[in-house]
Amino acid sequence: MLKRLAPTQPSPWICSRCLLHSQRPRPRRFNRVNSTLAAAAAAPPSRSSLYGLGTQHASKDDHTLRSIFDNARFWQDFSRNSNKNPPTGIVGNRYLTRPDGFLDFVNVTLQRCDAVVQRVKAAETVEQYRSMVKDLDRLSDLLCRCIDLADFVRGTHPNRQIQAAATKAYSIMFQYMNQLNTTTVLNDQLKKAVAIPEVWASWSEQEKVVANILMEDFSRSAIELPDGARQRFVLLSNDIAHDGAEFVDRMAPATNRLSFDSKRMRGLEPNMVRALTKHGETNIYTMHQEAQMALRYVEDADIRREIYMAVRTASKSSITRLESMLKNRAELAKLSGYETFAHMTLENKMAKSPEAVNQFLSALIEDNKHQVNQELQELVELKNSDARTDNFPSLINAWDKFYYTHRLISNMDNKIRAPDFLSAYFSVGTVMQGVSRLFDRLYGIRLVPRETQPGEVWDDGVRRLDIVSDTDGHIAVLYCDLFSRPGKTENPAHFTLRCSREISASEIAEAENSPHPFSSAIEAATDGMAVSYNKETNSYFQLPTIALICDFPTSHASRPTLLNFSDVRTLFHEMGHGLHSFLGRTSLQNVSGTRCATDFAELPSVLMEHFASCPSVLALYARHWDTDAPLPLAALEQRLAIDTRTQAAETEAQILLAMLDQAYYSSLPLDKNFSSTQTYHDVYNAHASIPEPQGTAWQGFFGHLYSYGATYYSYLFDRAIAGKIWGDVFRKGGVDGSVDRGNGELYKREVLSWGGARDGWKCIAGVLGDERLAKGGKSAMKEVGRWGVRSPGV
Repeated sequence: MLKRLAPTQPSPWICSRCLLHSQRPRPRRFNRVNSTLAAAAAAPPSRSSLYGLGTQHASKDDHTLRSIFDNARFWQDFSRNSNKNPPTGIVGNRYLTRPDGFLDFVNVTLQRCDAVVQRVKAAETVEQYRSMVKDLDRLSDLLCRCIDLADFVRGTHPNRQIQAAATKAYSIMFQYMNQLNTTTVLNDQLKKAVAIPEVWASWSEQEKVVANILMEDFSRSAIELPDGARQRFVLLSNDIAHDGAEFVDRMAPATNRLSFDSKRMRGLEPNMVRALTKHGETNIYTMHQEAQMALRYVEDADIRREIYMAVRTASKSSITRLESMLKNRAELAKLSGYETFAHMTLENKMAKSPEAVNQFLSALIEDNKHQVNQELQELVELKNSDARTDNFPSLINAWDKFYYTHRLISNMDNKIRAPDFLSAYFSVGTVMQGVSRLFDRLYGIRLVPRETQPGEVWDDGVRRLDIVSDTDGHIAVLYCDLFSRPGKTENPAHFTLRCSREISASEIAEAENSPHPFSSAIEAATDGMAVSYNKETNSYFQLPTIALICDFPTSHASRPTLLNFSDVRTLFHEMGHGLHSFLGRTSLQNVSGTRCATDFAELPSVLMEHFASCPSVLALYARHWDTDAPLPLAALEQRLAIDTRTQAAETEAQILLAMLDQAYYSSLPLDKNFSSTQTYHDVYNAHASIPEPQGTAWQGFFGHLYSYGATYYSYLFDRAIAGKIWGDVFRKGGVDGSVDRGNGELYKREVLSWGGARDGWKCIAGVLGDERLAKGGKSAMKEVGRWGVRSPGV
């Protein structure tokens, strides 16, 4: 369907670390080009001349990289000269120097889109059909770079006028995209092109991949249904979008507040109790932090039980919205010719089917069972030693879990120095410096600070980094918005503002022959944003443009922002997404970077977390911000031992949610007696190590049921694969394998460089050297489950 013509979520579908930053359904994409730009203007200066590639330049860039994040005055001095330049537009888009520029950007984009649509409609010769996939890819790119950028700006930029202009631009382009989604001639023309043997044989592998992706999407849409069925499809889609958004935005508990005699709150921090107490009664609000704190600290088991039941029971209205969405999605799948919504969703994922997902989850829970039982036994022993045990000392109830787990961790935590002791070795600049050094050793790319021009960024705290390759020069642009400010989202995220794509000679010629305010045709063709020139192919590529968002505290005048180790992992994780975008530089934007199967998208980011705590990698960057002393590794080992102490229980919790996700997107919602609460308890009773008490209905808080929709297993799946690659590739020869260029090149060649242009199973088989995995299927999914999930550690 023509959602392939529109952008995917800027922060790909998103894992538990990235968190879904938007619940709106998104459009899709396209990709591929290998044209020779005979009509191109003169090539720009070599990127090697713009970015010094020698040791001296690299050393200077390395020092500057740390300083621009750790020293606000240094950044001001670094960017001072650029303030005298004319406005360049948001992220370099020359149209966006003022709010009204969004309308100009939209109008130009619409003109270009219409021209592409007319060319696709008019195709009738073999030669014209040969360019079909490239034309559709360009149409996708035009839509993506306008919709994605407008969506990002309206949610990020602090200026209300700019927000309003971006919102209007988004609305116009989204409406236009929806019109294209009902234009059957585009589907018809693609089918004709695919059916011509000469055309199919002339296409590159990337073009064939994109053509297949598009045809699969069309087959899952209503575009080929009779008018009545198509109208029903549209109505169901609208209802799903409405109910899904309402479900996420209006989650509520069945009980908002609980009141207890304050004398019974023993164990909870006294100042918190005083703040929550009035006239001798302590009020605990179900959706607030105090409820979670009480589950960890309150000694009275009866109070913990009452709080647990309230925290785990959603309101009837939340349950009703969820069940309405589930039923409508099940009906939508049937209308489209699929057995279930899971079958419909998983068809183009690595898993391919819900049966394969369940094979993976069953193998994973079996692998995890022994360790989770060991953890549970430790909690039982702790409870048995407690003088305040109830009549069933050998049983850990659901409301006991958080309390005794906290006590178990506290016993370990008391044996080490304060957790913030380690933060002194992880300033933001130091960590970014470490990422750059790691990338340089493994992949031959580094992060080079670049001064921002007036109007280029949405806040003075945003830093621009250019990604420079030792062989290809300038290959990407990264905007780092890492520090907190009022109104900014707390969720870390990676946004693709523009994808890699080869720019055809016809596009440049088109720009040359049209009125434009730019100094060259290539600037006009790319809205003034960054491009690179490939001498070997005599072609231009638009550079991937990425925004990385975190919410770290701002630095003090006397010292830089210091990160705890969880924050360090978060930064490495998000830079893993960035790495995929930097190196997945395909000719077609439809399969560039992170635009791959949903259940493959988190692999590079999860794998990066392993590097964060590896001794050989830590040696590259982890030094005291003031004394420059190296990190005491033993202290970090103790910290990580605490962080991973209850890993098995956390893994089980994620497996249960993934199983619940699969159950809800089976055929069950079409049963007239369907109850999401009964299904919830069926799943937990069958697989949970600690039984869930009757009376709860936690599924009403599971917002990812809307955004993930039968793909919640993906993060666990990618964690298992990342752990296998880490052990079999980067640690095969010992700890120094994590900084070995040969290992990095293997991973880049087999995984990163493909973006989404290669089947994920072939990527895994290639990097692991195991051809048995290349075809995927249920057996491969089960094998990945057997690998298990292991948290990164030293």
